[in-house]
Amino acid sequence: MQRIQRKSKTRDFHQAKWNEPIIFELHQPGETGVELPPVHEQIALTVGDGKSKIPHTMQRKNKPELPEIGQARVLRHYLRLSQETLGSDFNVEIGQGTCTMKYIPKINEMLIRDPKIMELHPLQNEDTVQGMLEIFYKLDLCMREISGMDYFSFQPSSGTQALFTMASIVQKYHEQRGEGDHRDEIITTIFSHPSQAATAAVKGYKIITLHPDENGFPDIEKLKAAVSERTAGFVVANPEDTGIFNPKIKEFTDIVHQAGGICFYDQANANGLLGITRAKEAGFDMCFFNLHKTFAAPHMCGGPATGALGVTAELKEFLPVPIVQFRDENYSLEYDLKHSIGKVRAFHGVAQTVVRAYAWIRALGAEGLKEVAKIAVLNNNYLYHKMLKIRGADAPYVKGHRLEQVRYSWEQLTKETGVTTEDVQLRMTDFGLHYWTSHHPYIVKQPFTLEPTESYSKQDLDEYIHALEQISNEAYENPATVKNAPNNSTIHKIDEQDYLENPEKWCITWRTYLKKTKACDLVK
Repeated sequence: MQRIQRKSKTRDFHQAKWNEPIIFELHQPGETGVELPPVHEQIALTVGDGKSKIPHTMQRKNKPELPEIGQARVLRHYLRLSQETLGSDFNVEIGQGTCTMKYIPKINEMLIRDPKIMELHPLQNEDTVQGMLEIFYKLDLCMREISGMDYFSFQPSSGTQALFTMASIVQKYHEQRGEGDHRDEIITTIFSHPSQAATAAVKGYKIITLHPDENGFPDIEKLKAAVSERTAGFVVANPEDTGIFNPKIKEFTDIVHQAGGICFYDQANANGLLGITRAKEAGFDMCFFNLHKTFAAPHMCGGPATGALGVTAELKEFLPVPIVQFRDENYSLEYDLKHSIGKVRAFHGVAQTVVRAYAWIRALGAEGLKEVAKIAVLNNNYLYHKMLKIRGADAPYVKGHRLEQVRYSWEQLTKETGVTTEDVQLRMTDFGLHYWTSHHPYIVKQPFTLEPTESYSKQDLDEYIHALEQISNEAYENPATVKNAPNNSTIHKIDEQDYLENPEKWCITWRTYLKKTKACDLVK
């Protein structure tokens, strides 16, 4: 059989399209997917009808208006929707910069689907969940070794919530010392994740933002000018979202400590640091890792995720409760922390995400984790070297000094062709590839941020590079091809752009949609 010769190094891609209704629109009264068996007589005698013991005020007056659909139609519905998405199992997902999209071992997915894990309930007696508590505890020990911190909590459900938790600990710490009223400033940097400033602001802090020096490093002289008796803390990512690692970070934490502040570290993306640097030696009092990034658990469209939060021994008493302890050959949940900030979510953490991360760490071991970091940095610098050869592309600030990702710029391309980074983003979908621009504000002009983790081969990286090379050539030779993209998609550019900005057009629930469409009908 003759081998197929591919003329292009990129893949032709056409997004699937199903004129698929929302699931509520598929509702057919009386249709069902599961026929529940009748309750056994002995069970009914023991527990009653399951309703009488519920307080009257908590009982619904009407049944919930859930869609009634048969199994086959439910299956078709969700499979069709799955064909209209991209993801790390479907394409080379290095364009989700700062989010560490890596391959997730499928054996770990099999582990968490064991009924003993999937059917855990957070209100079970501790005696019945010793195995799960052991995994929580041992993952805590692993995280201590990786970071240098002394205790971990897995209660925060995201990186942003972990940042909020750290800001809460900072606030409670200074209150306990009698300095809460005047320590009202948090210092961060412009290239750190926006959630750092946002979560501190939610706690009532005034935010002081450091901008970079001419090489892209946080300006240490500006830090010296910013610290004062009002400094509550300093929060930073290192490397920042440019991919530039600050080798003088210990000088920064020393300056803040001298002013009486707490230093907390955003390590949501620690892919290039495992086994190489630790938060403790950099002088941090707290740090967090996103298990759904660095430690190979899925993002799951925003959840369920886990922001693993570590603190030094001095701050243990401020952690959210409970934490897992091991005493007298038993694992237990400890609630008795003297200055605890309380809870940041209802229960302890996402058990399935914790299992995935623990399995990943145990499979790799210490040397394996270090190898992850080495390959991630190697992949990134290979991509960086190739990207700088593409016409119109650049990476601002210091050259040849990047870690696990890079924030690039198409500023030259835009000036010379009129093609913007958003145009390139849409054109990439024609090749079945994802591409992310940047957090706002766009300090780097016409930005795009790429992060190849250790999961991707040289062939994967080359495919991505070839797509960007082709788009660059098109921008200079036939810019309409890029400006009109996506060309192969079933969905093209939206004429009206204010759907995300105009709350009047938001319909986050089916009930809201019905109310708003009914209101529109009345107006008509």
